[in-house]
Amino acid sequence: MPNYRRAWVPGGTYFFTVTLRNRNADLLVREIDLLRQVIGRTKRRHPFRIDAWVVLPEHMHCLWTLPPGDADFATRWKAIKSGFARDTFLPQGDHLTDSEWLRGRRGIWQSRYWEHLIRDETDYRRHFDYIHINPVKHGLVTAVKDWPYSTFHRAVTQGIYPVDWAGDPSLDVRAAERPGA
Repeated sequence: MPNYRRAWVPGGTYFFTVTLRNRNADLLVREIDLLRQVIGRTKRRHPFRIDAWVVLPEHMHCLWTLPPGDADFATRWKAIKSGFARDTFLPQGDHLTDSEWLRGRRGIWQSRYWEHLIRDETDYRRHFDYIHINPVKHGLVTAVKDWPYSTFHRAVTQGIYPVDWAGDPSLDVRAAERPGA
């Protein structure tokens, strides 16, 4: 098994990408209320600050800041992913391996997620912008303001963005993508 190297920085700010196993699904937006409940429940048990978040049909990006002295984002993701999978009514598919079935997996999520430790203010801003432009990038809307499952609306209220920010679909925004993505 590969040796995944994670950066564990107490009180750190992290960018995450979490993806459903089925990249053609719409489960996250279809079950958005449940997802919000599970995230809220997780935040009460294991506090963290949500700096930015966007939920798309089959994946989500977010920017979190952990409390001082706490670097355990893995427990939070485990709670979110398992809570959502447990509480989502889905017929049990035959796409699970025997070991997944025995371990009680539902097969909803890709087994891993991608995380990036934010290094400085420029890095933070690039990822913050990337999160909010993502629905436009994926062709789900032509203006960021039109996507309902995003902290963009909160950022507008806070004066971070104007309401018409990034309304031009011809923009080529690759703020947080890995090279070649």
